[in-house]
Amino acid sequence: MTALPPGSTIGILGGGQLGRMLAMAAARLGFRSHIYAPESDSPAFEVAAAHTIATYEDETQLAAFADAIDVATYEFENIPVATVEFLGRHVPVRPGAKALACAQDRLNEKTLARELGAMTAEFAAIDSFAALEKTLDSGFSIPSVLKTRRFGYDGKGQAKILTREDAREAWAAMRNAPSIIESFVDFRAEVSVVAARSADGTFAAFDVTENEHRDHILHRSLAPARLAPDVADEAIATAHKIAERLDYVGVFAIEFFVVNQDDRDRLFINEMAPRVHNSGHWTIDGAMTSQFEQHIRAVAGWPLGSTELKAAGAEMINLIGDDILAWQSLAAEPGVFFHHYGKKDVRPGRKMGHINRLLMEMPS
Repeated sequence: MTALPPGSTIGILGGGQLGRMLAMAAARLGFRSHIYAPESDSPAFEVAAAHTIATYEDETQLAAFADAIDVATYEFENIPVATVEFLGRHVPVRPGAKALACAQDRLNEKTLARELGAMTAEFAAIDSFAALEKTLDSGFSIPSVLKTRRFGYDGKGQAKILTREDAREAWAAMRNAPSIIESFVDFRAEVSVVAARSADGTFAAFDVTENEHRDHILHRSLAPARLAPDVADEAIATAHKIAERLDYVGVFAIEFFVVNQDDRDRLFINEMAPRVHNSGHWTIDGAMTSQFEQHIRAVAGWPLGSTELKAAGAEMINLIGDDILAWQSLAAEPGVFFHHYGKKDVRPGRKMGHINRLLMEMPS
């Protein structure tokens, strides 16, 4: 593909903090950004050259959006596939609809992972309470977790089944949506690979990142993860296989559980995100190229940048809800890189910003 020159316009579907940071990275490279989102208070609007407020189903507005941009991308995976397919008939969209369709469905994700030889939790499709009962009666392991196949994140759209008696309540929580049941994975750590693939097949991964969650929301990321080198290499190789299979263009993330079996760490794929990822926010200050710049480079046809760490390690801590109110003390702390997402309303569980630190030595 021909590289887009500075001055070209990147269209971004979605106006949240990821779209905001993509637009900021694009501006640094000389690109204009045009944000398309239905929410009038989208924080990405503040840093973009243009924006459109419309639904993702409005084909008139989508066509006008396509006419105003040179390439399109998206900041989150709940964009309708039909929207990406419509835009793709007018302008290049990277990553394409194939990757989006896979990542939107947990059953597709798990099936692809198994096809590529990766390990996952045991799983089965569940489309009714009767199907759930039949699966449990056939010996599916308990405890387990029931999840909607689509539109779940940060712990939403899922219910635990700790005993057989929990099944009915768990299914009710799914609201009759197509679902998937997954066995519990007894993991010792959670890690992710944030990587990029360009249209010519060039692949580059950041250091594997170790993640700590609180209340189902990412709290802290540490790079590089405390893994044996061969296990980290395996995680990156698995991500590479997935990117190749999906003909992916852009930045994406693969989340893994680290399970100790026979005194050896083994990787189980949890899920895929076809976009820049919260666990990659440390790259803004901790890597030679941030994940946001890397994504813009990939979708614009530029060479991928270096993923090398700037220090021995890097740490990211999310600022959730009222955490953001400590902005003054955080901004005064030496060595802290403070990032505010520009959201007006502070709410419990809402990601309001994050801080990064460079580490001169890694914690044990």
